[in-house]
Amino acid sequence: MLFNSLTFAVFFTLVCTLMALTNLPVFREMPRQKRLRIRHIILLLASYVFYGWWNWRCCFLMLGLTLVAHVCALQMNRPWRRTALTHGVVIPLVILGVFKYYNFFVDSFCAVFGIARAGTLRIILPVGISFYTFQSLSYSIDVSRGKIEAERDFIHTALYIAFFPQLVAGPIVKAGDFLPQLRQDRNISLRNLEPGVQIMLFGLFKKIVIADNISPFIDAVHSAPAAYSAATLMLATYAYFVQLYCDFSGYSDIAVGCARCLGYDLTRNFNVPFLSPNVNEFWKRWHISLSSWLTEYLYFPLGGSRKGEARTYLNILINMTVCGLWHGAAWTFVLWGFLSGVAQCVYRLTTPIRKKLPKSPLLTAVNIFLTFTFICFTAVIFRASDIGTAWKIIGYIFTGHRGIHYVSFWGLFGLVVVWGAHIVALIRSKRLGLPPTGFYPTVKLSTFRGLLLFFFFAGLTLALGYTGASPFIYFQF
Repeated sequence: MLFNSLTFAVFFTLVCTLMALTNLPVFREMPRQKRLRIRHIILLLASYVFYGWWNWRCCFLMLGLTLVAHVCALQMNRPWRRTALTHGVVIPLVILGVFKYYNFFVDSFCAVFGIARAGTLRIILPVGISFYTFQSLSYSIDVSRGKIEAERDFIHTALYIAFFPQLVAGPIVKAGDFLPQLRQDRNISLRNLEPGVQIMLFGLFKKIVIADNISPFIDAVHSAPAAYSAATLMLATYAYFVQLYCDFSGYSDIAVGCARCLGYDLTRNFNVPFLSPNVNEFWKRWHISLSSWLTEYLYFPLGGSRKGEARTYLNILINMTVCGLWHGAAWTFVLWGFLSGVAQCVYRLTTPIRKKLPKSPLLTAVNIFLTFTFICFTAVIFRASDIGTAWKIIGYIFTGHRGIHYVSFWGLFGLVVVWGAHIVALIRSKRLGLPPTGFYPTVKLSTFRGLLLFFFFAGLTLALGYTGASPFIYFQF
């Protein structure tokens, strides 16, 4: 079920209606715990309907992972704590490995040793498996570390892993942030609907107006890169990263907005990443939930920066290579992640030199542009069907390849709008005396001016939106 579909609009309206009914006097007279239980069951059933709409069989896989996490967490205070933790980590990783990476590793092994391809599995990749597997893992690990207590209510554990707004493409939510909300009297209300609907609309604009309208241009260029000029390929390189940002951050915005409508708070996944002056800063602003997850559960356990410079660089490379592999079972993702790690290592190596340089707005602007350009060019590898195609595109750009000149209106429009929004966010933060933070430009719908702006923006979204129901890019991860 896609956020940008009529089916989801009907589904979400129905869920909101059912949740709103629990505010009626007949439910208000119930004991608080019973009323909350009814709401949680409604949300859990809705989450499984949402996920099962794509393929109902995969609901059993998610339910199985939930059972593993729940049972293992409950065993953490027993003498066999280590065994419980091992099972709580190994079983989800094995399941993820079989469904997402088994064929990739078998094919790679056969290619390296020149043997006939054999033993691959004909299985579908469950949508969102990387996201809810990581949530299952973090829950088991956090319980073992004593950061949170094991949740005894299976409904709570199941809803934490399956909560439909962020189920298939994040943000990756930590149990310590979500489970306490289930113990509070949270529900749909006008106070929650006012910002929630606007945040959803903001994300929908990014998705169907910018990302989806840029998509045909990117697809055409990447399907036949040799036919286009260097200038067109360069525009496609920058435009693709805008498309990727608007598609993924658009999903995250809709997820945050959906959850807010229902009374729940999810962490923001992006913080004006285009303003990053270096690659380290970029990964603190881009897909924040994944970056922080890998830092906490992979980079720090490997030793972080506590075991000498050489080990630090190795840990960075491992961390970012795993980040690339998490995105997909292909060497393009592995190379993309590895290059991101190399860039972070280079940044760390050059720290003594950079500290001697005078600080100035011009130098900051140059660093932002260079970082953005580097990220865009590595995104070519991320997008390409294979590494050879990626190198061809990059080579055509730098050699001034001659071909069709095509200026995409939507590509330029996306660049202007996204950069404009980032600059507005920067100006706003300067005015408030705060560091740049992502924000949602919500208005008060109780005023005529607010309603006018809201309906104008909604009409603009519908008028300019891509008419087809295009899947979100990160659904494949």
